[in-house]
Amino acid sequence: MYRYDEFDARFVRERVAQFRDQVGRRLNGSLTEDEFKPLRLKNGVYLQLHAYMLRIAVPYGTLSSRQLRQLALIGERYDRGYGHFTTRQNLQFNWPKLRDIPEILDLLADVEMHCIQTSGNCIRNVTADHFAGVAQDEIEDPRPTAELIRQWSSLHPEFSYLPRKFKIAVTGAEHDRAVIKAHDIGLRLRRHPDTNAVSYEVSVGGGLGRTPMIGKVVRDYLPKADLLAYLEAIMRVYNLEGRRDNKYKARVKILVHEIGVEEFTRRVEEEFARLDGPSVNADPAEVARIATYFTPPTYEVLPAVSRVLEATKATNPTFARWVEVNTVPHKAPGYAALTISLKPIGQAPGDATSEQMRLVADLAEQYSHDELRVTHAQNLVLPHVRQRDLFAIWQKLGEAGLASANVGMITDIISCPGLDYCALATARSIPIAQAIQHRFADAERQREIGELNIKISGCINACGHHHVGHIGILGLEKRGIESYQITLGGDATENAAIGEILGPGLAAEDVPDAIERIVNVYVEARQGNESFIDAVRRLGLGPFKAAFQEVAHAVA
Repeated sequence: MYRYDEFDARFVRERVAQFRDQVGRRLNGSLTEDEFKPLRLKNGVYLQLHAYMLRIAVPYGTLSSRQLRQLALIGERYDRGYGHFTTRQNLQFNWPKLRDIPEILDLLADVEMHCIQTSGNCIRNVTADHFAGVAQDEIEDPRPTAELIRQWSSLHPEFSYLPRKFKIAVTGAEHDRAVIKAHDIGLRLRRHPDTNAVSYEVSVGGGLGRTPMIGKVVRDYLPKADLLAYLEAIMRVYNLEGRRDNKYKARVKILVHEIGVEEFTRRVEEEFARLDGPSVNADPAEVARIATYFTPPTYEVLPAVSRVLEATKATNPTFARWVEVNTVPHKAPGYAALTISLKPIGQAPGDATSEQMRLVADLAEQYSHDELRVTHAQNLVLPHVRQRDLFAIWQKLGEAGLASANVGMITDIISCPGLDYCALATARSIPIAQAIQHRFADAERQREIGELNIKISGCINACGHHHVGHIGILGLEKRGIESYQITLGGDATENAAIGEILGPGLAAEDVPDAIERIVNVYVEARQGNESFIDAVRRLGLGPFKAAFQEVAHAVA
C-alpha cells in the first residue's frame, strides 16, 4: 500500500488545522452558511436532510486493517455505530456533529486518510478495479496509475474550480470491474498489438445522472510515459470550453456530445502537442517509487487447489456455495480473492457496523496480508486469502452476519442512501432494496436466477448507477408521491450500455411484483446457462415489457 511521505503528512495536518478554524468561525457565527459551504465541501462535508454527512476518500478502494479500525472507532465515537460504503469506493458517516468533524479529520490523518476532494467541482477520488493486483485477467496493476493521478490532481491549481465534478477510474484487466465507461475519464491498461508495450486506452465523456452517456475512446494506445500530459490536455480543453452557465450541462460528457468526439479529440491532441510533455509528465524515478508500494506480498508456495478446502466443501454445501459465489481465482496458486457481502437480507446496502468493521480488519490482518478493498458495488474484499483459510473466515463472518452468499446475485443490490438521508433525493431507495431482497431471499431461488445486477437511485443524479444495472430502478417524486421507473439492459462492464425504460412509474409497493415478473420471463425464456443480460440482448425488451405492463395496468 502507498504510505504518506513527509509532504503528504504535513499537507493533510495543515488542512485539518485550517478547517478547524473554519468550523470554529461557523459555530461562533463569524461565517454564514453560504460563506461556509464552499469551505466545508472542500473537506468532504455535506449538509444532508437530517445532519451533516462526512465523505472519506478511500483511494482506489485500498485500506489497511489499521485504517478500517480507525473508521470503526470514528463510527462508534462520533456517529451512530456504523458507516456507509458508497458506489465510488468512499465511506460516509451520516450523523457527525459539525463541532466533532475536526477531531474526526485528525483521527483520519493519524492513519493517512482524509476527505479532501470528495466533494466540490474538482477531480474526485480516483477509483480502480477492486481485484487490482490479484485478478488473473489483469495486464498490470492499475493502482500505481491511480496513485500517480491522485498525487497529480490533489489541489492542482488549474483544476480546482472546474465547471463540475470530475471522476476518473482505472482498470488493468480485460473484464471491466471499475465501470470505466461511466466515468468522465476511463483508463484501461492494455498491450499494444505491435510493440507489446503496456499503454492506456483513454475514454472520455462517460457519466450517469440526468443525461447518461457511455464514454468514447479518444486514444487507443497512449504511451504510459505521456499519461499526465495527456490528462492535462483533456482537462484544459474541458476547463476552458465546458459550460459554466448551466450545471446540468456542465459535465465533460455534454461538451463531448455537443462538439462530437472527433472534434473533442482533435482539440485535445492539439493541446497535447502544445504542452511541454517532459515538464508535465512524471519523473520515471517517481513512477518507480510509487510502484514499489504496490509490490505483491510474499505468497506461500502452495498447490493450485487446496485439498483442505475441497474436503470441507464436500461435507458442507452451504460453505461450498459461499465459496462458489463469493470468491474468484487468484494470480497466486492456492490463494483466492474473497468478497464479503454487505448485503445481508433486509439490511441497508453498503452499511457496516463498527463491530463488523473491526472483525473484517482482524480478518484482513490475520488472513489477507493486512489489506482489504472497497468495491464500487458496496462490498468489501480480502484480496490475498489462502484457500485453506476460507472455512475459518466463513465461520467468523457468519457470527457477525456477514456470510451472505449473494455476490453478483439479485439480492446484491447497489443502492444510494435515497430520501432516508440525501438532501438531493426525491424518493427512498433503501426500503425498495430491502423489499426486493426479502422477495428473493430464498438461496435456491437466487441460485436458479444466477447473476443479475439490480441498481437503485433515489433521484436523477444516479448515485446508485441505475442506468447501468441489468435492472435499474429510479425513484422520482410525481405529484407528491414516490414513483419508481424501471429500466432494463444496462451494463457496467466492458460491454457498457444504458438501460431502456420499460414503462410508466410504479408505486413502491408494486416494484417487487414487477421485478418478479421480469425475472420470470428470463427464467422461462433463457437458453441453457444464458445469463440475464445476455437473454435481454437476445430477446429484446418486448417480452419483458409485456410482463411489466401487466403490473403497470393492474395498478393504474
